Amino acid sequence: MSTPLTWQKSSFSGGGSGEDCVELATADTAIHLRESDHPATLLTTSPAPLRALLSTLKSGHLTSR
Repeated sequence: MSTPLTWQKSSFSGGGSGEDCVELATADTAIHLRESDHPATLLTTSPAPLRALLSTLKSGHLTSR
């Protein structure tokens, strides 16, 4: 039996009803991300790839193809 995930909202989600939020939960070495308005859709990763993605986004070096 698995332990239920404890979800945390992003500090950038703003106020209001909280319907437009990015939420994060951790379990062992996995990090789970979801949008609050689509909670059944999860993105699961580990710390290193998420750190690389966030670093790239913050640097502004992400390009579209």
